[in-house]
Amino acid sequence: MVRSTGPAAPEFRLPTAQVTGPWSRRRALAARAGSDGLRVALPDLAGQWVEIILSNDPAEARDTLPDISLVGPDGRPGTLLPQEARGGGAFAWIGCLPEDVVELRVADPAGRVPVRLRRIAVRRLARPVLAARGLLRDPGLTIQALTWRILGKKVRARGFLGRALRHRRVSGYEAWLGTHTLRRAERDGIAAEIAAWTDPPLISVLMPVHNPDPKVLRAALASLRAQLYPHWELCAVDDASTRPEIPRILSRAAEADPRIRVLTRSENGHIARATNDALGMARGAVCAFMDHDDALTEDALYEVARALRRDPGLVLIYSDEDKIDRRGRRFDPHFKSCFDRELLYAQNYINHLTVVRTEALRAVGGLRPGFEGSQDHDLLLRLTDGLDPARIRHIPRILYHWRAAQGSGTFSDRSLARAEAARLQALEEVVAPWGGRAERGPGGFNRLIRPLPAPPPRVSAVIPTRDRAEILSVTLDGLLGATDYPDIEVIIVDNDSREPETAALFARYRDDPRVRVVPVPGAFNFSDLSNRGAAAATGAVLLFLNNDIEVLEPGWLAELVRHAVRPEIGAVGAKLLYPDHTIQHGGIVLGIGGVAGHSHLGVADADPGYFCRMVIAHEVSAVTGACLAMRADVFAEVGGFDAQALKVAFNDVDLCLKIRRAGYRIVWTPFAKLVHHESKSRGAEDTPEKQKRFEGEVLTMLDRWGPELRADPYYNINLSRNSAHYRV
Repeated sequence: MVRSTGPAAPEFRLPTAQVTGPWSRRRALAARAGSDGLRVALPDLAGQWVEIILSNDPAEARDTLPDISLVGPDGRPGTLLPQEARGGGAFAWIGCLPEDVVELRVADPAGRVPVRLRRIAVRRLARPVLAARGLLRDPGLTIQALTWRILGKKVRARGFLGRALRHRRVSGYEAWLGTHTLRRAERDGIAAEIAAWTDPPLISVLMPVHNPDPKVLRAALASLRAQLYPHWELCAVDDASTRPEIPRILSRAAEADPRIRVLTRSENGHIARATNDALGMARGAVCAFMDHDDALTEDALYEVARALRRDPGLVLIYSDEDKIDRRGRRFDPHFKSCFDRELLYAQNYINHLTVVRTEALRAVGGLRPGFEGSQDHDLLLRLTDGLDPARIRHIPRILYHWRAAQGSGTFSDRSLARAEAARLQALEEVVAPWGGRAERGPGGFNRLIRPLPAPPPRVSAVIPTRDRAEILSVTLDGLLGATDYPDIEVIIVDNDSREPETAALFARYRDDPRVRVVPVPGAFNFSDLSNRGAAAATGAVLLFLNNDIEVLEPGWLAELVRHAVRPEIGAVGAKLLYPDHTIQHGGIVLGIGGVAGHSHLGVADADPGYFCRMVIAHEVSAVTGACLAMRADVFAEVGGFDAQALKVAFNDVDLCLKIRRAGYRIVWTPFAKLVHHESKSRGAEDTPEKQKRFEGEVLTMLDRWGPELRADPYYNINLSRNSAHYRV
């Protein structure tokens, strides 16, 4: 049923599609709506260099960019093409079309025709234009491309030129800002949309004020008055400021704008009491938290109101944020994930902009005095404890500028030790009822220690192998001799091992009751081998383990089991390192390279990662099958690995997506750390048979999980899908 107060659905129409070229006239391309999006014919364009430009209506271009992929003669789309934002709702891709290309597929994340797409332009590019563009973007790669072209190596030249054309000379965030600034047409579209709303929600902005720099306070108030959304009120509380300018600034602001109300405290009560006083003044349906020296983007409150109108049941809304210095320079963007309870236990990643339904905020008692430095984190832990994640919404747009200038007087500039102690106490109070324990983790963040069942459940380690006794012995020695876990069963699934060294290794463990060898002859099929091993296992917890894993520390398995036994968790993965101690697996991000890729691949183990992701347990969409723990009943419930369509690649991603579809969550933890002796060059599909099999597995994943692969809830649509290094 459509709510009468909701936003009107845009009128559907197919976008225009045209092709142009340096020596040909503009002509229309046939476009049709298919079951998986828009299909645009590409006649006579195979093997040519082109620029494909997608243009949304600039007044409506505020949603996820369309996905594009090329379609071959079999009618199936290939991997997603990386696009570059051009601003004003336009996105582009430059490259050489394959020789067998037939169509272009364009779709929204749900696999439908993008309703806001207005125009598709395909431009043929002449060689001089290509060379000029390449030289502007990356002269070195372009010169290499020209050299290989002169030598007659066309394929190699094409690869270098493609890399040069996709290179951006401006740093990532600077380029992002240049293409994500509101244009006049977008502002006009927002104003028209707001004017058409009936009963728009009132947003109460809570601002505790205590001795800020007068200049930054004026800037904060100016950013509020500049809001495109007019239905707000400011509840400002002067927490006994001693600077005489502060009450004058607030008084003048209130006189100039009736939406601004000011309360003055007679004594300093710190941020919690001042914010609660502001909460007592609030008349809006929701409250937005704002520091006295920060700034909102002009569309911040509009985006909040838009989210509320789309889902009136929301309790908590938060956005992305960046930092701003005294000169107004923006830097250090934080592009966040959708709600991640595990991550919130460790750090307040939600932070700014935070908006909470007023009645829910009052029901939990607002902020608590005594948690100075971590009062916001304490509030969020209490507010979200038991809250349905469906009532929490992340807006993947930067709506808040956090001022980084020293000496600004911000309430967050407290003693680090005091803030850490308050954060630990807040977590301890939330998790103590079910036996959790909080301790200081890496970087001062919280580490939550979950209880192990008594007695700990048996873990059945399933290890597919074919010879390579020298590496399998390292895995077995570490699992059976260097792991501090009381009940381990090892199922070695032997796929036609023939070397005498392997037979000797098996003989060495023949009398160990913890070890069994299950022969499975035939062609290599990782999924089938793993399923056979799981069927032979007797443990309540299954541990799928590659035969080239080296144990580094004794407590790794207990850490995995602590998560795996939780009824709401479907699988858990470990932090895997290459032998040179760079990261091989930091969780899996969907959509990278078209299907999925490893997070923080190749980053040093000592690097904390994007906003410390690599030292904090957090939720992910998938983890690698090289070290994956899960309950045996969950494995049976979702049907195990797909041994028919995904024999080698992506079977672990498919398994994890089935686990999530069944309603379970997946956790990655850095506190289970091992070495994976996989070569950094391993996995090359270097024969026609392997390439054909791999392409089939890619198509299986795209057909089966297309919408999920395009919208990983634990990533962010503003981050690159070329790699999972959290770059724009």
